[in-house]
Amino acid sequence: MIAHVVLLSVRSDLPLTERERAAQTLIRAAHDIPDIRRFRIGRRITHGLPGYEQHMTTNYDFALLLEFDDERALTQYLRAPAHQALGHLFSTATSNALAYDYEVVEAADALMLLSGESSG
Repeated sequence: MIAHVVLLSVRSDLPLTERERAAQTLIRAAHDIPDIRRFRIGRRITHGLPGYEQHMTTNYDFALLLEFDDERALTQYLRAPAHQALGHLFSTATSNALAYDYEVVEAADALMLLSGESSG
């Protein structure tokens, strides 16, 4: 499975109407792109325990977690017109943003990944 992980902070000066438009764009993409197996969004929580959050030098308020069956499906998603709208949001509605892609396996298969092998 491939995980597309996006960390972002919404611009503090982004008007509510633009925030609503951004949410609708996310919902539409999750619905319209068939290669997405699962699309979730989360808001960062903080707990104040010492030695953990203090090491995070950049705050990202939200995480988008998209799952794909394989690299081909991820590539299809990245080329989809609905992704272009998401890319526009990535560059215009955020103050900080990162995106990374990961091959994800069950914990029992960790050695395979750590040894440099691929499941695909």
